[in-house]
Amino acid sequence: MNLFTAQSSEFQNRHIGVNEADTQAMLKTIGVSSVEELIEKTVPAAIRLKQPLDLPEGIGEFEYLQELKQTAAKNKLFKTYIGQGYYNTITPSVILRNVFENPGWYTQYTPYQAEISQGRLESLLNYQTMVSDLTGLEIANASLLDEATAAAEAMAMLFHHVNKGDVISKPKFFVDNAIFTQTKDVLVTRATPINIELVFGNYKEILLDDTYFGAMLQYPNANGSVEDYRGFIANVHNVGGYVAMATDLLALTLLTSPGELGADVAVGNAQRFGVPMGYGGPHAAFFSTKDEFKRNIPGRIIGVSIDAKGNRALRMALQTREQHIKREKATSNICTAQALLANMAAMYAVYHGAQGLKTIASRVSLLAQTLSVALAELGFTNVNTQYFDTLKIEADAAVIRPIAEKHQTNFHYFADGTIGIALDETTTQTNVLDIVYIFAEAKGLDEATIGFEDEYELFNIPAFAKRSSAYLTHPVFNTHHSESQMMRYLKQLENKDLSLNTSMISLGSCTMKLNAATEMIPVSWPEFGQMHPFVPADQAKGYGQIIEELGKYLSEITGFDACSLQPNSGAQGEYAGLLTIMDFHKANGNAHRNVVLIPISAHGTNPASAVMAGMKVVVVKSDEDGHIDVADLKAKAEQYKDTLGGLMVTYPSTHGVFEETIIEICATIHQYGGQVYMDGANMNAQVGLTSPGNIGADVCHLNLHKTFAIPHGGGGPGMGPICVKAHLAPYLPSHTTLLTGEWSSSNKGNAVSAAAFGSASILLISYAYIKMLGKTGVKRATEYAILNANYMKARLESFYKILYSGSNGTCAHEFIVDLRPFKTTSGVEAEDVAKRLMDFGFHAPTLSFPVPGTIMIEPTESEDKGELDRFCDAMISIYEEIKAIENGSSDKVNNALKNAPHTQAIICADEWTNAYTRQQAAFPLYYVTQNKFWPSVSRINNTHGDRNLICTCEPIESYMS
Repeated sequence: MNLFTAQSSEFQNRHIGVNEADTQAMLKTIGVSSVEELIEKTVPAAIRLKQPLDLPEGIGEFEYLQELKQTAAKNKLFKTYIGQGYYNTITPSVILRNVFENPGWYTQYTPYQAEISQGRLESLLNYQTMVSDLTGLEIANASLLDEATAAAEAMAMLFHHVNKGDVISKPKFFVDNAIFTQTKDVLVTRATPINIELVFGNYKEILLDDTYFGAMLQYPNANGSVEDYRGFIANVHNVGGYVAMATDLLALTLLTSPGELGADVAVGNAQRFGVPMGYGGPHAAFFSTKDEFKRNIPGRIIGVSIDAKGNRALRMALQTREQHIKREKATSNICTAQALLANMAAMYAVYHGAQGLKTIASRVSLLAQTLSVALAELGFTNVNTQYFDTLKIEADAAVIRPIAEKHQTNFHYFADGTIGIALDETTTQTNVLDIVYIFAEAKGLDEATIGFEDEYELFNIPAFAKRSSAYLTHPVFNTHHSESQMMRYLKQLENKDLSLNTSMISLGSCTMKLNAATEMIPVSWPEFGQMHPFVPADQAKGYGQIIEELGKYLSEITGFDACSLQPNSGAQGEYAGLLTIMDFHKANGNAHRNVVLIPISAHGTNPASAVMAGMKVVVVKSDEDGHIDVADLKAKAEQYKDTLGGLMVTYPSTHGVFEETIIEICATIHQYGGQVYMDGANMNAQVGLTSPGNIGADVCHLNLHKTFAIPHGGGGPGMGPICVKAHLAPYLPSHTTLLTGEWSSSNKGNAVSAAAFGSASILLISYAYIKMLGKTGVKRATEYAILNANYMKARLESFYKILYSGSNGTCAHEFIVDLRPFKTTSGVEAEDVAKRLMDFGFHAPTLSFPVPGTIMIEPTESEDKGELDRFCDAMISIYEEIKAIENGSSDKVNNALKNAPHTQAIICADEWTNAYTRQQAAFPLYYVTQNKFWPSVSRINNTHGDRNLICTCEPIESYMS
């Protein structure tokens, strides 16, 4: 070992779970002599990279953090009063430590397996209840990506609700001028492809008719004014339309709720409930609506049901709305949430309670009112006569701005020359006095005074908008107000959830890899967390450096020329990539090229994204080996040659195989004038070995929460950047903040997210992943992902039928176990195996996708051989239990598989009537006795939950019944 270079491989050796000795044993089980031989057998030679990636060598964890501290110092943390949907907030330390920085919360998977997800499901139910209460609407979802996206989802939902089928009788959607600029931009992006006609104007002046399906308002609006929308809302309803209202949760603790004003949908950002700004994200958007829209609401909804024993149990409700089922008939491609951030916001409300939130809001509003009075005494008029926390001051921005920036203060400078000042939870009396000094200095004064009254009345909030209705009355919001109570509540919920700090989560296509602590720590640093996304670029040079370098790294890894980091989920990346292709065709006079070929095996977000981008989906068949049917693809490419826009393809395939015809497939699409979009869901089997650009694709999105180590957080956050070839670069997404200054961009595409760089703070994680692994490590990670999958495949194929392999009998980074034969021989189904794995301490692999009745296993490179073996031992033990049913030694109905999972309450009950032992139920293998994870409920009754839809916290009496 060279002691001088040992540190450079330190992180690589800690990220990859298998050591050298175990590598040799695993290779022997597979039947190959080396990792290199395995890769040669697995990845077709025609697509292999000829040169190593042009990335820097890896650096050690300590060295990386020291280097990053220097980069962070380039961010200037001015006192910021910009507002416009983003505010400084105080994250309670108990939530910061026990949720945001806790792998027991941030490494959880989406709660598809509800029996081992009851903790985060309860927290998300709290979130829904909080949103429903504050907005005054009956039903809320479990969060969306950002406020602008949520507004666009509201618009689309109302459009499809009113305009049934292909006939568009009401194409117009009114958007008030005084909504946030970033929301307007995303509305334009989303409206254009699906033929919504946006009409911008002043809500007081617009003449509505029966061609309008709806309207969008902001409350308080972008100017900070609290407007009386009741008459306008009634007018929209009179012409058969619906109203969506973007709003602010903290303001709603004092203001009449949107539901009480008559709105049909409320959307917004829960960021100021304890979630750092992070230069734009990640934050949990909220979406609530009336009960009549419950079958159309986008995203996820958490609902209340019962388990097999009749006990209360939570689960994701209305799961048939998921896009992999609706595909091209879906009205949204949203299949994710911002669960981790929704949990933080929910816990902020739980910790403070209704009175605590009202106190915070009242204090902020009183400071704004006090500031308005003080500025008026200096001769500065506040345009807003009715407001919550934001002033709009008539002043000479050319004079004020240099003084403010000299005092390290940011205001919002409106296009009309006025100045916006948005106060927040962190604002102090001293801060207010500092603001007054800035305006006094502009008047040539060297001193100013301000009065802070103990007794007050908020005359800035008009009578119509003063809230009288109750909210957050459920006991959960009125119990955990001391730190001891809160700490124990969070731990109680965490203990109900299986996460990566419990055991391996081997989800095919979802890639639950290690989220290393060194990658995560800087996300909490104030230099990154407290940065507003609309500050001048020269205040964000640290972020600028990271964004530029990460974009170059991702472009190199994908073999492309340019990168947009704006899309803040994989589905958003799909959408952005397809819009880029469509804009390219339009610019070349080929707007008619709107047909997209999509393999039948593709994830359902692919066709959903295509339809949202204004494309027509044509499905390509698969052959009997699960590969794309090349003959069918060629026939359809020729059939639609005059209108072919492109192909969406996942590589390696959704079945976990490197298809050897991929170059021919790409060439065929190009031959007929189309572009190739590659879904980057399986990029973790490509990095360092091949690349989309090398294969022949034109654009690729990347799931940074898969390949590049951003955690899943119980169902989000995620990031979905897109990389493109040079000819598509001009059509990447733009943004209002990218059009001027140092971030100046020539991109012609419209914004797809609220912030220019999406959820910028979590880009730090992927940046760290690449910096510490380096050019050698990222390739080695790919090789070990393939090694681990093939090792598990080799161990299990003597017991289970493995679907689909490459020409040399190997798989890529994942493989599919066929459980369908057991349904006939024993009555055992894939779901039974999934639930039984919980008794062994494991989360089930991906269930029934892409093939119904199967499980898809992906171990990732971070798991050690011992953990891989424990999982294989569990699967082999389950196989033996199935065989016992088949040979009659175990009952076909009353068996450990059909009754799984087994809770602690079931095992410890006085009565035991099952035809197998308690030990077999709870401790089927010795290793389970050493590390037992108990599911908190038994198998959940999904049908009951959908028939009795309850999506908010029930009255306390229901817990006792």
